Amino acid sequence: MEVPWRPLRHFVLKVASRCDLACDHCYVYEHRDQSWRGRPPVMSMATVRAAAGRIADHARAHDIARVGVILHGGEPLLLGAARLREVLRELRETIGPAAELSLRMQTNGVRLDAPMAEVLLEAGVRVGVSLDGDRAANDLHRRFRNGATSHPQTLRALALLRQPRYRPLYAGLLCTVDLTNDPIAVYEALLAEKAPRIDLLLPHATWADPPPPGSYAAWLLAVHERWVADGRPVPIRLFDSIAALAAGGPSATEAIGIDAGDIVVIETDGAWEEPDSMKTTVDGGGATGLTVFTAGADEVTEQPAMRRRRGGLAVLSATCRACPVVRQCGGGMTAHRYRAANGFDNPSVYCDDLKELIITINERPAPPGDLGSLPPAVFDQLGYGFGDAEAVELLADAELAINRALVSEVAALAGDWKTLPEVERRSPVAFNQVIAGPFVRSWAVTCLDESNSEPDFGRLGVLAAEVEKSAAATYVRLGGKPVRLDDADPYRDRFGYPAAGPVGDASAWVSVLDRAWEWVERDAPDQADGLRRGVTVITPLVPAPDGTLRSATSRHAYGALGIAYTDDPAAMAVMLVHEFQHTKLGAVLDLIDLVPDSAVADRLSVGWRPDPRPIEAAIQGTYAHLAIADIWRRRTERGVPGARPNYVMYRDWTAAALTALRSGERLTEAGRRFTARMAETVAGWS
Repeated sequence: MEVPWRPLRHFVLKVASRCDLACDHCYVYEHRDQSWRGRPPVMSMATVRAAAGRIADHARAHDIARVGVILHGGEPLLLGAARLREVLRELRETIGPAAELSLRMQTNGVRLDAPMAEVLLEAGVRVGVSLDGDRAANDLHRRFRNGATSHPQTLRALALLRQPRYRPLYAGLLCTVDLTNDPIAVYEALLAEKAPRIDLLLPHATWADPPPPGSYAAWLLAVHERWVADGRPVPIRLFDSIAALAAGGPSATEAIGIDAGDIVVIETDGAWEEPDSMKTTVDGGGATGLTVFTAGADEVTEQPAMRRRRGGLAVLSATCRACPVVRQCGGGMTAHRYRAANGFDNPSVYCDDLKELIITINERPAPPGDLGSLPPAVFDQLGYGFGDAEAVELLADAELAINRALVSEVAALAGDWKTLPEVERRSPVAFNQVIAGPFVRSWAVTCLDESNSEPDFGRLGVLAAEVEKSAAATYVRLGGKPVRLDDADPYRDRFGYPAAGPVGDASAWVSVLDRAWEWVERDAPDQADGLRRGVTVITPLVPAPDGTLRSATSRHAYGALGIAYTDDPAAMAVMLVHEFQHTKLGAVLDLIDLVPDSAVADRLSVGWRPDPRPIEAAIQGTYAHLAIADIWRRRTERGVPGARPNYVMYRDWTAAALTALRSGERLTEAGRRFTARMAETVAGWS
């Protein structure tokens, strides 16, 4: 099985292997793996330096823009303030020059006080706190060894994090589900702590050690229903990931989805390991046999267990692959599939619950929003940079409505009130097919231009004739669908480059587009269905004199791509995807304002142009480059020579533009939502 290569971006640093609580549901101490007993209580500075060096080397070797290091345990605050400051300084000084460093910590909060918070604030560490609900819920598991409650100490830490000085540290709450707790009481207790985000985790379990019986789906759905009724007052990672995956976006949790795993653990003795959840499978679960003293991160990624985490659908059980929600569920967490008899070739031990949870959430109505005629889920799907056939169908319907309205205006201006309505009455389907033609809008806009002293009203008759009998045309195919190769329409010259003359023999176009589609399916599989549905015309352009690639679209020609011929199918695939991004976003902008009137005159510097761009043009360029970066990312993972520099260039351009667009008051609420979805896609890359 061919598994795409992907660098590691998230490193869990086990700075302490012991804990000051004795939670009886803890996978580190209470489950199958007991390797903690033989590890150093805290990570030595020599190990910290070695780990930081390995992370920096990996980031530098693969041009990784941003890496995350999560301080974990045990309980990381057992290090004490002085040692913690030393560790954080080493991480910043060693990794910082190689990549932007995101530092986080997961803690029970018991030892978090103002002096410790100052250390974290100084280093820019974001802090997640474990809390299972109110005192009764939390006391079920999160107690000291003598049985005493830890709840007051945790609440004191959360009160500290809510103070204005320390609020920037507050990352969120992590809650492990227990069915004996009332779901609404737990939700309300978590909500009261005013966290930026909440994680609801299923307790780690396998087929060998199943979870306590009961319906986890019902428990989670009770929280979801109340959360939706409250207006989604705080992000809940599991619910948001289910919705994002339904819209074609990324998952923000390893618990669901088929995104390639890019997280690894470094234990207190420097051992490289799989994610901690593997400790629930067998004694030694997650071990790789490598350490930061003997191996770099590249070697770790080639371990069979780590390759399995990048395997996507191919490594899931037959049951999972046949499931209708597999692309959202992803088989659940890897560890939860374990069975002694056949390893991980099983659905999750939570299979029934995950399926019920996902299907129910998918069927619940989306929240209202100012998104014009686009359903929120479709808007988000497009925002992630994609758009399946159904999403593109909605855009096409909206563009048809615009064309119909424009043609009616032209007919009224021409004083011809009867011709087209009569033609439509006789052949309504054919009428819509003709009116939906890309260059109908180009013609209509030209006619309605007040500076045009000689509107081409005669084309009304041409359109009527085309409804009765289709004009002769040359066709090529995209993914098996016929697409008109238009070398004759008088209004095809709307691309900013001169249109080529008659093609004559189209066999070269047929050949290169057939081969290009193979590249599209390999490198832009999430774009293929939308492209197939949305592109109706390709207009050949005059090639550039210097031989550079040339392609374009027009806001007034939905469904048409202008492309200068090239015999390079890989380059043709990029141009197809690139230009259709502009087409999709143009249709979105016809329906929804992403830029407020107050920012229309603003300009923004972008990496791909020497001149500052209007905000809407900057969004257009960013959206196109998002898709191009994704193509080069996949080519990099496939090992295509020279792909990595192109990926890094387009990724960095896109990320920088999104940062600039999302600052200030340059976007409407819908614009902020759209660019946030784009940013989520970029955040999932290396």
